Amino acid sequence: MLIQLSSAALMAAEVAEEHAEGTPPFVYGGVIFAIFMVLMFATMAFTSLGHRHEATPEHVDPQRQFTNKHDHGQGIPE
Repeated sequence: MLIQLSSAALMAAEVAEEHAEGTPPFVYGGVIFAIFMVLMFATMAFTSLGHRHEATPEHVDPQRQFTNKHDHGQGIPE
């Protein structure tokens, strides 16, 4: 399996080398840079989603099958 995978990777590299003779290396760098910039801006756009609303405490239900383990036993009395 590993030999087949490595031979497939070598064949793909040879085919890519034949097609990429006229493409300068900075084009690849520019494309990769643009992809990372898009990912960075998408990350920045969704960074503040957790800070939109004020945090409200969760109701502690003793009948709940899977209790919230994050309240450390404090609970919110009603």
